[in-house]
Amino acid sequence: MPRLRSDFLVSAHLRRLNDATIPAALRRRGAAEAGAIFVKVDRLDGSADLYGPAPQALFEAEDSGARRFSPLLQGASPLDVEERLAKEIRFDSDLWIIEIDDRAGRHFLDLAE
Repeated sequence: MPRLRSDFLVSAHLRRLNDATIPAALRRRGAAEAGAIFVKVDRLDGSADLYGPAPQALFEAEDSGARRFSPLLQGASPLDVEERLAKEIRFDSDLWIIEIDDRAGRHFLDLAE
């Protein structure tokens, strides 16, 4: 099954967060069809989490085609998260960034196990 386009996934995810009254914004627009998606969660207490695409090896090849995410940084300083994002942008300028502000750290991402 083909993967959902990045622009559709980001739009749907932002709507889902909005429906749950969780403040979120699109910080960076990437490649519409296949740009990697990164999600920063600012916990509003001086710490932040960063999620990025899960390595394909973490889930079955015959998976549904859904995108999965892995935690890249957890409980990090917002500055550390921004430095990691800058590094990712240097590596892939077509990536997307969603930023969520939520004290509970809610993100609604499908995490790879």
